[in-house]
Amino acid sequence: MSTIKNQSESQKNILFVTRPLSPPWDEASKNFAFDLACNTTNHRITILVDKYINDAPEHTIQKKIYSDNHFSLLQKMRLIWYLKKNVHKFDKIHLLFTPTKLNSRIMKMILKNKKITIIQTVATLRDDLYSSNDLKNILFGDTIVTYSKWAQTKLNNLEFDNVTQIYPGFNLSKFTPSQKNPELMQKWNITNTNFVVTYPGEFVRLGATDLIVNTFIDLWRNPTNSHIKYLCACRIKNDADAKKKQEVIKKITAAGHINKIAFTDTFPDVNAIYNISDIIIFPVTNMSGKFDVPLAMIEPYACKKPVIASNLELFKEFSSDKINVIIPKENKEVLANAILELDKNSEKRNLLGENAFAFAHETFDIKRIASEYTKIYNLM
Repeated sequence: MSTIKNQSESQKNILFVTRPLSPPWDEASKNFAFDLACNTTNHRITILVDKYINDAPEHTIQKKIYSDNHFSLLQKMRLIWYLKKNVHKFDKIHLLFTPTKLNSRIMKMILKNKKITIIQTVATLRDDLYSSNDLKNILFGDTIVTYSKWAQTKLNNLEFDNVTQIYPGFNLSKFTPSQKNPELMQKWNITNTNFVVTYPGEFVRLGATDLIVNTFIDLWRNPTNSHIKYLCACRIKNDADAKKKQEVIKKITAAGHINKIAFTDTFPDVNAIYNISDIIIFPVTNMSGKFDVPLAMIEPYACKKPVIASNLELFKEFSSDKINVIIPKENKEVLANAILELDKNSEKRNLLGENAFAFAHETFDIKRIASEYTKIYNLM
C-alpha cells in the first residue's frame, strides 16, 4: 500500500464490518459507522443492516444479513456466514468494532490468504483486559486507526508501525443549539427557572453515579439551590443498572429531593436532551469498556453546552480550560462548586459554550473525518 491513484482509478468496493446498522441512531458505534459510510463518496461502501435504511445515500450498498437489531449470538453467526461466502467480492474490509481475542481469531481465519486490504478502527484498546502480547495478536489490520492519540502512542511504543489516529466524527447537523423542548420540559417537570444539570453516562460503569448523587444531595441541603434539577440520562443496559437506579431513587427520596431529579432511560432525540440542559457533567473515574473519545462529552460541545469533566489523562486531548471545566475525579466538593459557578456565571457558560462549539466543528466534523479515511482507502 504505497501509491495513491486518481479518484476514478482508485474507486474500491469496501465492506464495513459492524453490528446491525439501523435506527434508532442512539449508539456511538453504529452512528459513526453509518455517518462515515454516508460521507465517503469516492468508493462503493457496503453496510450490513437488519432492515433497509430509507434515507441512506445512493452510493452506499445495503446488505440485509441480520434479522434483528440486537447483536446477539445468532446475529454474529449470520455475520460470520456472510463473510465466509462473500469476503472475496471486496477490495478492502473495514472492521469497525472493538477487537477481542475471539472475534480477532475468527476474522483472521476468514480473511486468511485473501488478497484484501484490512483496516481496523479501534475505539478503545481495553488495556484493562489485554496485555501487550494480546494487543499484538488481536490487532492484525494492514492499517490500524485509533480514536485517540493516547492509544496511537501506546501502540507505537509496542512497535506497531501501521497506526494512524483519526478522531470519531459525527454529523454536526444532528447536534445543534436549539430551544428547550416544551414537551420534554413538561414530561420531566422542568420549568424555565430550573438550572438543568445532565449526566449522559451509565449507572454502574464509569464510577460516577454515587459521586453525583451525593453531590446533589449536598447541594440541595441549601434551599437556595432548590432550582437545580438533575437529569439522569443513563440507559438501563442490564440488571445491575436497574438495581442501581432503584438505589438512587431510594436514596434521593429518603433525602426528600425526589422532585428535583428526572430520569430518561431511552434517547429518541439526544440533541433535545442536550439542549434542555444548561450544563453537562461527566465526572467519571474510569473509562473501562468505553470508547476513548466519549461522544457524551463531544456532542454537547456542538450544542454549545458547557461540560464539567474529570481530569482523566485520556481526556486531555479534548479538554482545556477554554472549552470545558476540568475537575479532579472523585471530589464532590469541587464538582458542587463547579456546578454552582456555572449556575451563577452565565458569561462563563456562554464563553465555554462558544469555544466548545468551535472546537467540535474544527475537530469532529464527519465530513472532515471521512476525508481522512478516504486517504487510507485510496492507498493500495
